[in-house]
Amino acid sequence: MSPRTRKGRAATARRPPARRRSRRPGRRRQRADDRLIGLLAAAVFAVALVVTVVNWLLVHWGVLAVAGAFAVLAGGGWLHHRQQRARWETVRAQSLRYGLAQLDALHYTRFEDAVRDLMRRDGCQDAVRVGGRGDLGADVKASDPYGRRWVIQCKHRRNGLAGSAVGTPDLQVLNGTARQVHADVAVIVTNGRVTAPALDFARQQHLHVVDRHTLGVWASGSRPLWELLRAVPPPRRPTALS
Repeated sequence: MSPRTRKGRAATARRPPARRRSRRPGRRRQRADDRLIGLLAAAVFAVALVVTVVNWLLVHWGVLAVAGAFAVLAGGGWLHHRQQRARWETVRAQSLRYGLAQLDALHYTRFEDAVRDLMRRDGCQDAVRVGGRGDLGADVKASDPYGRRWVIQCKHRRNGLAGSAVGTPDLQVLNGTARQVHADVAVIVTNGRVTAPALDFARQQHLHVVDRHTLGVWASGSRPLWELLRAVPPPRRPTALS
């Protein structure tokens, strides 16, 4: 036997046997077990807390009665305050008046608010100001007590009659908006003046113009706007007012 063969056998004899890898639970299983233990602990804690609270309330039932009475009083007070506020808003709307000088001094957004409030005064409870970017020419929308849908475009002029006049392009924008939303009454309101061609276009397209004079009558009185305009469409449905 050669020396090289002897050395190989000796090295093989000295090599320790390979150890078997012990099987350990995977990380996923361990995490699932930890999660289950946490949920069980939380459930036990919640049940214990509920039992403790119920037992405490059974012993101290007077506290529960006082808390219930306080909740009833607080709810009644909130409801009364809401009713009082609604009544005040109704009274304020019914007595709302504006002078032309007041309207001239307003910012154009506040002018739109004033038109909305006047419509509410006339009984249009859902009147809302929608002016802003993307309004498509509709600054105020409302439904009157007769069921007619209104679309109003507001044109405020800081200098009143001395400001720029409302022209045909303004009426064309309103006309397009009214057709899109299927409005029954399309109105343009201004505290300034309106050009003659614009008035002719309004008559042709069955649009309504509230100029400075009509605005002054409407804002300072108690007559609804539809009584000041000509050829307003008939009511959509019979009402107590029709």
